[in-house]
Amino acid sequence: MGTEREVIGGGAVGTARALNLAVDAHVHTGFAAGRDAVGVVVSAADQAGLTAITFADQAGPDTTWLPAYAAAVRRARHRTEMTLRVAVEVEVVSADGWLALPADLAPLDALSVAVSGLPIGDDVLAPREVRARLDGGLMVPGQVAELLVAAAVRGMERASRYVPTQLARPLALLGQVGLDDSVVTAALVAELATACRAAGAVVEVSEAWRSPSSRVVQMLLDAAVTVVPASDARYAAEVGRWQYLRRV
Repeated sequence: MGTEREVIGGGAVGTARALNLAVDAHVHTGFAAGRDAVGVVVSAADQAGLTAITFADQAGPDTTWLPAYAAAVRRARHRTEMTLRVAVEVEVVSADGWLALPADLAPLDALSVAVSGLPIGDDVLAPREVRARLDGGLMVPGQVAELLVAAAVRGMERASRYVPTQLARPLALLGQVGLDDSVVTAALVAELATACRAAGAVVEVSEAWRSPSSRVVQMLLDAAVTVVPASDARYAAEVGRWQYLRRV
């Protein structure tokens, strides 16, 4: 991308809520799912011409590295003019929106909420289990979409009680179970948008997960929801490198 700053999208809402490709709202490091140190990621982001990145490593109740992680980001702030935010990615683990939160949220600037499994009651179904239920006629596509959106809505509401909230790779679970996000009706997207506005949450458009689709992105923009580019990069070389986002 070089050092230029790009803005795409907008629709009826205008460029203020468009995708700013000079920002990467979700990157990983060697503290969890990534492979590189914080400083290496920052250097790669500088080379990509970014102005801001959000570190969002996967964390949970047993995470012990959060203080060291936050300290590494703070040190990196002294070596760059970019805005560096400290966040973690947390999972929705029940249908009521309960989150697998780390014990101490004090170091965080944001929470990135993910729904990687389908919460049904106290259970969370892995993608393969959802696919098996679809194949066996125990679930229908519309039901999966409704449960997925409901979990995201409740997870965002709960997360927003603590710190600013982002919704990670929304609806990506559908692709994992072999469904197109056309099963997500306009009414469901409107429900998601209403929840985002109420929680003050932004929606990540994931490069790695190719989610959500341009159709859903445009509907969210038209509903005055802020959307942000997110590489979900596990390697520094992937930070701020957009292919899917440019097509969106």
